[in-house]
Amino acid sequence: MPALPAARVPGRYRVALVCLGNICRSPTAHVVLEHRLRDAGLADRVQVASSGTGGWHVGNPMDPRAAATLSAAGYDPTRHRARQYDATWPDAYDLVLAMDETNLLDVGGRTDRVGLFRDFDPVGPGGEVPDPYYGGADGFEEVLAMVERTSDAIVAALPRALEGRA
Repeated sequence: MPALPAARVPGRYRVALVCLGNICRSPTAHVVLEHRLRDAGLADRVQVASSGTGGWHVGNPMDPRAAATLSAAGYDPTRHRARQYDATWPDAYDLVLAMDETNLLDVGGRTDRVGLFRDFDPVGPGGEVPDPYYGGADGFEEVLAMVERTSDAIVAALPRALEGRA
C-alpha cells in the first residue's frame, strides 16, 4: 500500500472522492470515511468531499439502493447531495481518489496526489471499485465491503500524513 501524501497544511487534511455521477460509489465512500474518521477522533482535522465527473445528478440524494445498503449497515446517508467534480480539486485537496480508471482519466490522471481509491485497499490494491448502478443489491454490498476496508486503511495512515510526512 502506498503512503498517503503529506498534508499541505500540517494538522489538516482534505480528501476528495470521485466517481461518475456521485450517487453510488463516491458517496458511499464519503459516508463511510467520515464515519470512520469520527470513530478515530480525526473528524475535526480531516475534511472529506465527493463528486461525480458528470453533472446529471447534481443536487440529488444518493441512489436509493446505495442509501439502503448504508442504512442497513448503520450509516447515515441522508445528508448527501450529488455535486460535480471541480478541476481545481487536485490543487485544493491533499488527496483525490477516483473509483475507477475512467474516473481517474477524467480528473487528469495519476499524480502524487491523485490516484485510485483502491490503491489503499489491503485486499485488492490498485483495483477499481465496480459501478453497482446497473446491477442488483449484491453489487452495493460488495462496494460497501471494499469501501469499509479501504477507509480503515486510509484512516490508519492519516496520523503520519497529518504530521506533514509521507
